[in-house]
Amino acid sequence: MATPAFSNSSRSNEGSRTGRILQTTFSVAFLLATLFTGFSPKMFSGNFGTIISGIMAPQLDGGGAAPTTLKPVRIGIVSGHWANGGDPGAVCPDGTNEHDINLTIASLVRQKLEARGYNIDLLQEFDPRLDGYQAALLLSIHNDTCDVIDAEATGFKLASSTYSRDKNLNDRLSACLYDRYGRTTGLLYRSGNITVNMTDYHAFRAIDPSTPAAIIETGFLYLDRSLLVDHPDVVADGIVAGVLCFVRSESVQPIPNP
Repeated sequence: MATPAFSNSSRSNEGSRTGRILQTTFSVAFLLATLFTGFSPKMFSGNFGTIISGIMAPQLDGGGAAPTTLKPVRIGIVSGHWANGGDPGAVCPDGTNEHDINLTIASLVRQKLEARGYNIDLLQEFDPRLDGYQAALLLSIHNDTCDVIDAEATGFKLASSTYSRDKNLNDRLSACLYDRYGRTTGLLYRSGNITVNMTDYHAFRAIDPSTPAAIIETGFLYLDRSLLVDHPDVVADGIVAGVLCFVRSESVQPIPNP
């Protein structure tokens, strides 16, 4: 059976339709390319824009979202008697003074916490930055007298702010320092020798009430001198452990009643 032949007119119409289809295809492709080249999720409103943004956002292997950079935790460390109008604090007969020991310990605490990624403000005794100061916590570092008192003139003392809004936070800060500092240094807690200069410490009144705060006297320059002067790194480790206990919300028992 012979194959029917198409006329010239039929072939011409078929070619015209094919040309129009190809032209339309290229036009759509060009339009889509132009659209996505200049595309921004902000062109859309509502949930659709959010969905498109999520689709186009870079993804990690395994489909996880890109990591978020967290702001470092801010901590204030006051070095007792630093730049305090010529008042060096306790002074020993050989000239050793509290100011220098406080600054050595506070500087070590700063270094150790910064090495762990914390943002540390090393503050002077009456630093102007204390006014309205806001941070995860504020700790003032001091030492006790060189005077020969008795055989029990050894150990550390603590007091937390009574001006802060959250008493529980302040109690927890003190408990962390009590537990970790005592364990690290081996010193006993001297609850019976806490003075009004500690409980009503001037910085407690100056800082923002939302900032938990405490003051620590790390030992006596009389019987604890060897630890404070010769091993300030151990003292700093004890303070750092207490600070980390607080900011990491580690388990700790309340300070026992004397």
